[in-house]
Amino acid sequence: MPDRDWTTLEEIPVTSASRTLFDLAGAVSARDRSRAIDRAKRTGRLDLGELDEMLVRRGGTPEAKMLRKALTLYRKPVYDRARSELLFLEALEQENVALPILNCWEGKWEIDAYWPAERFAVEVDGWETHGSREAFESDRLRQEEMKLAGIDCIPISARRIETEPKQVAQNIRVLLSRRRRPK
Repeated sequence: MPDRDWTTLEEIPVTSASRTLFDLAGAVSARDRSRAIDRAKRTGRLDLGELDEMLVRRGGTPEAKMLRKALTLYRKPVYDRARSELLFLEALEQENVALPILNCWEGKWEIDAYWPAERFAVEVDGWETHGSREAFESDRLRQEEMKLAGIDCIPISARRIETEPKQVAQNIRVLLSRRRRPK
């Protein structure tokens, strides 16, 4: 194994994060592969340059093909705070739904996904950040205020985006078309 593919951790030889992701690519499901990449990103160990170099070296292998596909989600030219937001964007692209502005400010609200012409917004909610009484109350007040300001905002769970991306995107298409109808 080349030196660049391993390191030591507390004097124990271990594979580098990039090599570990590469090795996992051929051994686990697409979902587990995606979770491993996400964990590497969240812990600051996802080095796309290092992975690209490895993919050049090992480019013809099945693992390289699977890893390349899984990494496309992390190459989007958007400011992302959450994997679920990237998955949401990918689902919209696959269903040819007009793409929103991500993580923008409209008035006093920071909005996960916003279509300004339609005044339509989507909040991507994960249980980790929205699973408390305080978050529950705050989220309801925010939706009420946005509705009063003429912005139709719907919450979509991060889990649903992972499990039903096509249905989520199709529903967004319908909701956007309703907002575009002349009144």
